Amino acid sequence: MAKGKSLESFIEESISNIREDRDMVKYLLTDLLAEIQRAGHSHKEIGLIAAKYVETLQRSNEQLVKLTALIQKNVKNPEGLTQEDKKELFDLINSDIPKESTG
Repeated sequence: MAKGKSLESFIEESISNIREDRDMVKYLLTDLLAEIQRAGHSHKEIGLIAAKYVETLQRSNEQLVKLTALIQKNVKNPEGLTQEDKKELFDLINSDIPKESTG
């Protein structure tokens, strides 16, 4: 783990990032729907964009479920996280980091 950061602080940061991402996607979806109504775009024209926004929401849901499962497992096993738990958490945190565009 990064120097000076506890598991709890990583979890709190991850949850905060997930919530911020969800709020932004909700805003973008609302704005997109308003654009459809205002400019008369069809769902066919803007559907792919909306699908990407919904995909982002789905990923954040999956991340929350994984974090919840890890926390629940830790509560049931007060000895701490297993190596597999730590790997899952590390992978989850890294999946939150935006990837460079290859296009």
